[in-house]
Amino acid sequence: MNKIKGLLAALSLLTAPLAVAPGLTDPARAAESVIIGDLNSYTKLPAFSVPYKQGWELALDEINADGGVLGAPLVVVSRDDGGAPGEAVTAASELTAREGATVLMGTLLSNVGLAVSDFAQQRNVLFMAAEPLTDALVWEKGAPNTFRLRPGTYSQSLMLAREAAKLPAKRWATIAPNYEYGQSAVAAFKENLLKLRPDVEFVAEQWPALFKIDAGATTQALALAEPDAIFNVTFGGDLVKFVREGSLRGLFENRTVVSLLTGEPEWNAPLKDELPTGWIVTGYPPNKVDSPEHNTFREAYIDKFAEEPRMGSVVGYVTLKALAKAINQAQTTDVEALAESLRGLALDTPFGPIHFRAADHQSTLGTFVGLTAVENGAGTMTDWYYANGNDFLPSEEEAAKLRAAE
Repeated sequence: MNKIKGLLAALSLLTAPLAVAPGLTDPARAAESVIIGDLNSYTKLPAFSVPYKQGWELALDEINADGGVLGAPLVVVSRDDGGAPGEAVTAASELTAREGATVLMGTLLSNVGLAVSDFAQQRNVLFMAAEPLTDALVWEKGAPNTFRLRPGTYSQSLMLAREAAKLPAKRWATIAPNYEYGQSAVAAFKENLLKLRPDVEFVAEQWPALFKIDAGATTQALALAEPDAIFNVTFGGDLVKFVREGSLRGLFENRTVVSLLTGEPEWNAPLKDELPTGWIVTGYPPNKVDSPEHNTFREAYIDKFAEEPRMGSVVGYVTLKALAKAINQAQTTDVEALAESLRGLALDTPFGPIHFRAADHQSTLGTFVGLTAVENGAGTMTDWYYANGNDFLPSEEEAAKLRAAE
């Protein structure tokens, strides 16, 4: 019986709201607060979503210590989206209908972000997509109520293509999860690399199902194609399996790997000293970025959580800061007024100043490009530089043409 009770208690924790919401149980307090609904893949992808949550928790502390928004406390009510579009829509419906959220933020997987964006248009609420990298969110399926913080697959693939074009490699293979994010990342990398190097050819593609990679068969197929270089888009458990199997089979010997996101602590931490060195990656070296704005953020984060920030930490922090500034600037949570406030909104971040472009609702937040390295038994980046997001986006005129009619 005690074991059954313990199991039920554990399950209740998994299904409970992951909320940092002062006074949520007090209807009067909730009524006088501005409520933002957050949803993310907390149980499916905690490596990124937990740092993301800690990032917005730090921002929430700072915002409310500075007076909140519209003269009232800012409250964030959080739900787990299960890493699935259907579950995410259900969670978004609960947040808006039951909890009274007037704004939604978050999500990680691209297909989940697209589902929540569609929900936001149907229910006429504003949605700040924090992490999803598919550019359909801001271009082909761009919507009046949806904004996106992180640089998408086009921008990050272009960053890597520019580095890849400097290599002598001519024969390329690709590996990516077979869903929206992986498909769009490979398409963008191919497009940009071929523009820069028309002499290259792509000799193999592997499309493992998300989080179901058969690493042995995949690495064998890549090796049989005898590429000079590999473009990798796997992450999470798929990345760990791919790296371990590829290292065992010698896939990476005398072969360059260009890899999306692998420089982020979330994704390379599980590998520890197994992380291959010298891969060209996008990522974030939190203990190496030395600027006044980043140092202030990093010190506050370490003080609160006793650990280094990760990329998710920055994303969560900036997402909530942007929404709070937009609400205060608009002096309302009315969706049209808030959307208008976000178009062109300028914001200081741990990575420097950014703004949200009016044409496509994409922020100019960038990321870091460099090489994988192992230091003190942990993965990190070396020879890195900050790639400003504004330098890797199509012009606003071009982006406007890519957007669906609003």
